[in-house]
Amino acid sequence: MSGAWNGKGVLDRRTVLRGLLRGAAVAVALPPLEAMLGPHGGALADGTALPTRFGVWFWGCGVRPETWTPSGTGTGWTASNSLEPLVPHQAYVSPITGCHIKTATHAHHSGMTGILTGQRYAQLGTTRDTIVTTFARQSVDQDAADHFAGLTPFRSLELGVTRFHGTDEGSTFQHLSHNGPNLPNPSEYDPVNLYNRLFGTPTDAQVDLARQSVLDSVMGQIGGLKRQLGASDRARLDQHLESLRTLEQRLGRDASACGLVEAPERLVDSGLEPIEEKNAAMSELLALALACDLTRAFSVQFSTCGSGVVMWQVGAANGLHLTTHEEAAPQPIVQAATRFTMEQLAYFLGVLKGTPEGDGNLLDRCSILCTTELTDGRVHSNYEFPILVCGKGDGRLRGGVHARSGSAENTSTAVLTALRGAGIDLPAWGVDEGRSTSVFSELLA
Repeated sequence: MSGAWNGKGVLDRRTVLRGLLRGAAVAVALPPLEAMLGPHGGALADGTALPTRFGVWFWGCGVRPETWTPSGTGTGWTASNSLEPLVPHQAYVSPITGCHIKTATHAHHSGMTGILTGQRYAQLGTTRDTIVTTFARQSVDQDAADHFAGLTPFRSLELGVTRFHGTDEGSTFQHLSHNGPNLPNPSEYDPVNLYNRLFGTPTDAQVDLARQSVLDSVMGQIGGLKRQLGASDRARLDQHLESLRTLEQRLGRDASACGLVEAPERLVDSGLEPIEEKNAAMSELLALALACDLTRAFSVQFSTCGSGVVMWQVGAANGLHLTTHEEAAPQPIVQAATRFTMEQLAYFLGVLKGTPEGDGNLLDRCSILCTTELTDGRVHSNYEFPILVCGKGDGRLRGGVHARSGSAENTSTAVLTALRGAGIDLPAWGVDEGRSTSVFSELLA
């Protein structure tokens, strides 16, 4: 075990349990325990504030505008059909409507780079009847990673849920997180690889090694630590270890449910993906990583820009991108896909809200920008852009507020608001026509 008691009954926040698994060093990070916290649970025992995190949760191909915008503004808003799955977390969800992308208007490309960089795309060439692009600067998650640099073992984490089904239109279509032009941070789509990366097993391990228990390798230290903890900390530690054990068992004994090994033949042949199971595994792994302060900047690419994912769960037979263009109005499959996507976001938010931290939960200390690259996939519009800011940002965000601009506000204003919610006090965000120095003050506490 690394990290130590300071002689006053206070446990170091960086304490980890260390062991060996088939000769490889492994480490099990711990969540914040009362022994690490100050007397009121809102900070660490040394007075340091509990961490705030910034994240991006992204889905591709836009929404159906007529079923997206909630009614009412401020805290008195009523969820639309698309947003109904988020109602259990409404106190943490703030829709922002009435914003427009100001950085060019080239279908998916301008929306993707506009919302994530506040700048026009960098064009690399043409293909067929469209263009090939990359990001002209780093994405907003990496702006956050710069702010938090050096505070956590991982500068940032990039996760993916549904596979890339896009086209040859450059890194803009395949990747969310970028360090700059043609410098993407690829999302990890395999929960086993992510688990291994976070908790110490070599990332190139085979599934049989993944089935070996990291927890078993540190079991002796767990017993010693628990003897020094109070009753509530022992219960919190048991909950954390049980979450790890459950994930180990899922990733090992029932790997096919998460798409970790080759799926059943009929699923592969028909192109169907276990989206709900994959989203659940990734959500739970990310929550563990945040609880253990392994990173404070993250991105979840639920589906890529221009995604062709087949959401068979809602009766879709074709890819989403094709469906947005070919389904007749009022596009019931596209609408069902949007609602299904919000159900997956609701699951993710629920996992964060259900993970205690200090005197609150993880969602209390997150600011998460949730968005897409288009308003209406059918016509490639970038007006009335779909944006949600989720979490309480450790008290910086009010939560549960619908902010509506009546003046075609820059989408960068919403992004800057989300950054401020994470304690990243940039004076402005974006470049040229995408630059904004304003925020939605009604969202900020």
